[in-house]
Amino acid sequence: MSLDTEVLIAGGGPVGLAAGIEARMAGLDVTVVEPRDGPIDKACGEGLMPGALPELARLGIDPDGMPFHGIAYTDGTRRIEHRFDGGPGRGVRRTVLHAALRDRAVAAGVRFHEGRVDAVHQRAGFVEAVGLRAAWLLGADGLHSAVAREVGLALPPPRGRRRFGQRRHYALPPWSEFVEVLWTPAGEFYVTPVADRVVGVALLARRGEHFDEALGVAPGLAERLRGVEAASELRGAGPLRQRTLARVAGRVLLVGDASGYVDALTGEGLRIGFAQARAAVAAIDADRPKDYEAAWERETRDFRRLTGALVRLASSPLRGAVVPAASRLPGVFAGAVERLAR
Repeated sequence: MSLDTEVLIAGGGPVGLAAGIEARMAGLDVTVVEPRDGPIDKACGEGLMPGALPELARLGIDPDGMPFHGIAYTDGTRRIEHRFDGGPGRGVRRTVLHAALRDRAVAAGVRFHEGRVDAVHQRAGFVEAVGLRAAWLLGADGLHSAVAREVGLALPPPRGRRRFGQRRHYALPPWSEFVEVLWTPAGEFYVTPVADRVVGVALLARRGEHFDEALGVAPGLAERLRGVEAASELRGAGPLRQRTLARVAGRVLLVGDASGYVDALTGEGLRIGFAQARAAVAAIDADRPKDYEAAWERETRDFRRLTGALVRLASSPLRGAVVPAASRLPGVFAGAVERLAR
C-alpha cells in the first residue's frame, strides 16, 4: 500500500500551517487541504501574547505588527493594567500573519490540495480523506470541525453561555500601548493596535448583540471612534464554546480550535494552537499518538481553568464586579495575566 503523503492536514489557517511547518522541520512529507486561496481573515482580537512570538520565531516567522506591552481592563470609570514581565506581545493583522505562515510553509516544502475534508476513513495503517491516503491526519479545521465530527470526537456545545465574536478595524493611530478590554453590559470590547494607523476592535458577547449598537454606548470608546473611517468590514465567528470527547482517535489528531475551545476572553488561542501543533507533530513523529492527549491537557490546562472561570463570571449577574475586583486585587490580576502571557 502506497501513501500520497505522510501527514495530511485539514485546514490551512494559522494553526494548520504551523503544524505543516513543524512536520516539515521533522522531515515528514506534508499536504495541507484548504478550499480557500490567499490570506484567510477571521473575526479575532489579533493580539499575539508574548508566548506566541517565540513559537513563531522557531518556525522562522516574524510578522509585521505593533507591539503591545500589557493588558488593561476598564469599565469606563475604573482601570487596572499590567505590563508584561517578559517583554511585549504584538498586534498582527490576521491576513498578515496568515500570509507569513503560508510563505514559510511553501518555502519549507508543504504541498497544498484545494478541497475540504468532510469525510474521513480510517484503515489499517493509514487514513483516507479527499481521495488522499496518509499515515496521519491532523484536524485543524476550526471551531466547527468536520474532522472532529467524522471521527466521533465532537460533543454538542453547552446550552448556556453561547458567546460570539465580532471584529472591525478603524483607521486611526493606536492610543494605548496596552490591549484594552472594555467591560460593558453588552459584552467585552477588545482594542488592539495592529498597525501605525489601524486598531482592531473586537466584541465578545452573547448571541443577538449588535456591534454598532453595543459600540454606541461603550464608555469612552464610542467617542474615540465617532466619525472615524472603518478600515475593514464587520466579521463574526462563533459560537465560541466548543467541546471534544478527546483529541486523538486512531490516526487522527485534533489541533487548534478543532480540538476544543473555551472563549477568546483571555486572548490565548494562537499561542496554545501553536503549542498544540508542535506537540501533535512530536507525537506522530515518535509514532506515539496517545502522547498528544497528555500534552494537550498540559498545554491547555491554565487556559481552560482561568478562561472558563472568567467566562462563568462574565456570564453571571456578577460581571459588573470584574473590573472593581481586579482593581482591588492588582496582584491577582497581574498573576493571571502573566500565566496566560507566557
